[in-house]
Amino acid sequence: MKIVILSDTHGLLRPRVVEYLKTADVILHAGDINKPDIVEQLRQYAPLYVVRGNNDKEWAKALPHDLTVTLDGVRFYMVHNKKEATPDLANTDVVVFGHSHKYLQEEKDGILWLNPGSCGPRRFHQEITLMVAEVQNGNVAVEKITLPHEVS
Repeated sequence: MKIVILSDTHGLLRPRVVEYLKTADVILHAGDINKPDIVEQLRQYAPLYVVRGNNDKEWAKALPHDLTVTLDGVRFYMVHNKKEATPDLANTDVVVFGHSHKYLQEEKDGILWLNPGSCGPRRFHQEITLMVAEVQNGNVAVEKITLPHEVS
């Protein structure tokens, strides 16, 4: 199963990002979408799991603050800001979050923590990034995707 993991699109769905979305079996978005039409666009490509970010205002009230989903035997917990994650991660294999716009992939205490960074408007001279994860038989392999900042 191929999972495209994004966060902090802030109203911009880049054509290069769409190319990855077209190959996804599932999409995880860790919030700060900013526009409801982005959610609708994402749903055109694959089943979508999305959480509300701090910049997702009135239109996003129906989106969950956090959610848990099991994909091919892997238990994912999603939240926008990792500081707001549930303290009980006992039944979690992977935590997906965003907010900082900084790519992170690290394992702590048997849990894989993933922040795909931001693939929306470039801010703070940071990289434009997302993740592609392959999930098979309960195992996760993650690839960092970095887009050139001069390419939309």
